[in-house]
Amino acid sequence: MTYRFFTPTTPRAATGPTAAVYQQMREDFLGPLPTFQALSAVPEVLAATWALMREALLAGDAPRVERELVAAALSRANRCQFCVDAHVLLLQALGAPKLAEAVARGETPPEPRHAQIVRWAQASRSPRATDWTSPYGVEITGTLLAFHFINRVVSALLGPDLLPGGLQRSPLVRSVGSRLYARAARERKEPGRSLPLLDADVTAAPAWAGDSPVGVAYASLRIAAGRGGELLGDVARQTVEATVRWEDGRVPVRPADWAVDLVRDVPGVDRIGTRISLLAAFAPSAISPGDVALWRLSHPADADLVRLVAYGAITATDHVARALASAHR
Repeated sequence: MTYRFFTPTTPRAATGPTAAVYQQMREDFLGPLPTFQALSAVPEVLAATWALMREALLAGDAPRVERELVAAALSRANRCQFCVDAHVLLLQALGAPKLAEAVARGETPPEPRHAQIVRWAQASRSPRATDWTSPYGVEITGTLLAFHFINRVVSALLGPDLLPGGLQRSPLVRSVGSRLYARAARERKEPGRSLPLLDADVTAAPAWAGDSPVGVAYASLRIAAGRGGELLGDVARQTVEATVRWEDGRVPVRPADWAVDLVRDVPGVDRIGTRISLLAAFAPSAISPGDVALWRLSHPADADLVRLVAYGAITATDHVARALASAHR
């Protein structure tokens, strides 16, 4: 596993809120995976990301296979190979090997409901263009929002391969891994257990989530990740947010050139931060070492890089969530 721009604190060295999140992950999931370790420099974003994933993907009563299918299909639409591999493996661990292999190959599943879920997840990439909303319950919907955020963070901060040479995509390796994780994947988790880890008292959960812990977790993530925008000035934030609305999930053909054009009118002090935020929202794997080196001239801390990436990721994610809000008015 390769971290692209920094090496986070190891789980053994974690303390305070980060250690508490890692402990719950060991008990309820597969341990503190690299996805979450990459966020450990900003504990409030780490906790909120874990809470949303746990409450949406792991807890509650919605079929786990359908939720893993959402995670895998959306990860493919968002071009996050690391997450595709992880959730294909978990589909296999849940006893759905044919479905897992169809998703791994980018094929439409033969079962009509599964095919519908895949199309719905893919359409959420551009919610305005597709008039997207959700006919599904809060756990499936929350899983989709969780992975809009997680895919972007992972693509920005991690390399695409969990194992050297992409060995995790070998059918044999996937088969062995699925057996190792089968028991953990099939255990039902009680809702709400992650909420005490959150550092904000959230009272305004979104209407689409009702009184579910998923809504509390999403609102917490929106607040925690949104604070990264405070690293930028008003014009820079307006540029990021207006671009997310206008472009509606379109993947730039040449992301580096696209981002250069968009930041020309941003004050010079904010251009590199705006560029990184925009790439995090649209093409996170295109964030380059050169981008990060320029950002670190004024913001050397790993935490500020994570905050900036999280801001771009949550801005794109909330663009999708706003389509749900419109449907509930």
